[in-house]
Amino acid sequence: MIFARAMQILGGLILVAVLVWFFKFSTVTNTAFFLFLLGIGLGIFLIYLGKRQLTLQHKIPQRLRFYQSEIIRWLRCWQEINGEVTNILPPSREMSEPMQINSEVTAYSFDRVIVCDTAEIAQFLIANNFHFEHNCAVLSIDGYPENIFSTVMQMLKQNPDLKVYAFHSATPRGVTTINELRNSPNWFVGNNLIIYDLGLLPRHVFASKNMWILKSDDSAGQGRKIPTEVKETLSKDELEWLEAGFYVELESFSPRKLLQVVSQGIAKTQAVANGYTSASDNNLDSGDSSNDGIIFIGIDDDNRNVGFFISDSFG
Repeated sequence: MIFARAMQILGGLILVAVLVWFFKFSTVTNTAFFLFLLGIGLGIFLIYLGKRQLTLQHKIPQRLRFYQSEIIRWLRCWQEINGEVTNILPPSREMSEPMQINSEVTAYSFDRVIVCDTAEIAQFLIANNFHFEHNCAVLSIDGYPENIFSTVMQMLKQNPDLKVYAFHSATPRGVTTINELRNSPNWFVGNNLIIYDLGLLPRHVFASKNMWILKSDDSAGQGRKIPTEVKETLSKDELEWLEAGFYVELESFSPRKLLQVVSQGIAKTQAVANGYTSASDNNLDSGDSSNDGIIFIGIDDDNRNVGFFISDSFG
């Protein structure tokens, strides 16, 4: 960028120098006029070349390197100037103290459960009272919140019509969430439950130009270890993308966007369950010939279609 700016400045200086020389100090001869045109052309060319370089550099992705500790320092500096940020969630481990639950409460169940691939996203949904507004439990795949996890699981298994929603990042860990829900003894192995995948999947990333894509060697290593049964649900491009180390985290989206995606996912599955049909009957095709109980939700905000098919959008 510095080199491009330097070329623009040099081009401008050449233009000024040539104009001053031609009109102030030179005599009008063929040679002088030729040098004048040559200088003007060179100046304009350097300015154009510098501008083109700047345009190209803006299109080239650049790595942003920082440590987690730096974010805390930046936040503290910001708060010193602008005041305390009161809506930041504490670390999830601080909410793991034992909790007593009334036995009368445990006799009931939930209509649905949202299972996130990280404790942070589960904590975020709970902090925004998502579980109250949608009569659902919110858990993470690694057992958050620990203080009530086993109790909530007992309550969930009391409902044979439970609806399960997976909400995860486009990471090797995230795309295996549904497989773990179906096959882990800690979750719903052996239960004939419908599992809805709300995303995020690599195919959603491909269709968008505004997602913050990260890349790491650790993620590449995890991508190469994705179980075979999970690989069968992903396209070749998705697998290559994950194995190359690319990933997108749910945390990179705004809180409003995350709440919108989950709320719309629940609302649209309820609409279909209540007998609503979209404009085209073809949109109700599952898009998956295997009878494995997994339904991918396609959310199309442009034409308001509700469809059961392999998802090609995120929210």
